[in-house]
Amino acid sequence: MSKELVDALSALEKEKGIDKNVIIEAMEAALVSAYKRNFGQAQNVDVSFNERTGDFHVYTVKEVVPEVADERLEISLEDAEHINKGYELGDHINFEVTPSNFGRIAAQTAKQVVMQRVREAERNNIYDEYSQYQDEIIQGVVQRSDNRFVYINFGRVEAVMGRADQMPGEVYRPQDRLKVYVSKVENTTKGPQIFVSRTNAGLVKRLFEQEVPEIYDGTVEIVSIAREAGDRTKIAVKSVNPDVDPVGTTVGPRGQRVQAVVDELHGENIDVVKYEEDPSDFIANALNPAEVIAVQFDDETNPKSCIVIVPDYHLSLAIGKKGQNARLAAKLTGFRIDIKPESDVEFVDDDNATAADDSDNDAELNQDPDLQLPDDEQE
Repeated sequence: MSKELVDALSALEKEKGIDKNVIIEAMEAALVSAYKRNFGQAQNVDVSFNERTGDFHVYTVKEVVPEVADERLEISLEDAEHINKGYELGDHINFEVTPSNFGRIAAQTAKQVVMQRVREAERNNIYDEYSQYQDEIIQGVVQRSDNRFVYINFGRVEAVMGRADQMPGEVYRPQDRLKVYVSKVENTTKGPQIFVSRTNAGLVKRLFEQEVPEIYDGTVEIVSIAREAGDRTKIAVKSVNPDVDPVGTTVGPRGQRVQAVVDELHGENIDVVKYEEDPSDFIANALNPAEVIAVQFDDETNPKSCIVIVPDYHLSLAIGKKGQNARLAAKLTGFRIDIKPESDVEFVDDDNATAADDSDNDAELNQDPDLQLPDDEQE
C-alpha cells in the first residue's frame, strides 16, 4: 500500500460520492477476512490503516489474564509486564502479524470484499437520494419496455412503471422524456427499486402545484382528487383567503393553467370544483355540470349516503357516461350518491299530498330537515 492508494480513495469518493471512511472500513474488514481465510488464523485480528501514508498493519489482539488457556487469544500478566509495566488484567495488547507473503490470493479476496462494500455503500447513497423523491414528480427518459414494465432512466438509477400505472392510450417510446409520480422507493438486496406512476392521483396534485403558485404557497388548497386516469379527473379546491377565488385561480386566465395540466396528461378532462363545508353544497358542486335541485341525507341508516335530486333533463348528465360523473363525485366527496330524477320524488308529506302545487312543494321542501337545498337554490 502507498500514498497512491490514499489518492485513489479520494478520487473514488469524489466520483462515486461514497464517504472515504466507508471505503477504509471496507478495506480493513477485507484484510481481516483475507488474513483469516488464507493463513488459517481464527484468533482476534485487527487492522490499522494509515490514511497519510497508505500503509496498513495486521495485529492479533490478546487479552491480559492471570493464567493463559489459549496462547492465540491470551497473554499472562507476567509476560505483559515484560512488554510494559503499565499493563493490567483485562487489558488488550496488539501484536503485529502482518505477513510478508500476503500475496495474490489474499489481495484478490480483499478486493472482492472491498468491491462488495463499495457497491452496498453506493446503493445506500442512491436509496437515500431517491427516497426523498417519494410522493413527488420527477422527470426521466424512457429506456425500454416489456410486457410488465416501462423502464425509465433517472441518471444513477432506473425506475419501473407497472401496467396498472401506465395511462390508457399512452405510448412510451425510447428516449421520450416523461414526468412521473414516484409512488414507492424500496431498498432491496439487489439495490434501490423505484416504482413510478402516471395514473396516481398524486401526479395531478403535483402538476397543479407546479402550474398554480397559489396552490404551491398554500393560498389555495387541494382538498380531494378523484381520478380515472386517461379519461377524467375531478379536483376540489378551497381558498384560505376569502378574496381569492379557488376555482378561477386554479383554472387560470382563459384556462391556461388547467390546460397545461391537461396537455401533460395528454388530453385528460379535468373538472375543478369548489369545496364547501356544507356537504349538500359540496355534493352539488361535485356533480357539475349537472344541475342539482336538492340533496337528501339518510342520517339514521348511513350518514355517508345521500339521494341527489336532479331535473329529469339533467339525469343522464348527472350520472355521466357509464356512470362516470356520479362515480367520480362519490369518490371526491366520500358520500354514496343515489341520483333520482325530479319526477320520481315527492316533495310533500303524505298528509298534504292532495293539495300540492309548485309553491306548496317549495314550502314543504324548506320544512323538511332531511331535504337540503344547495345554498344557491335556497335563495
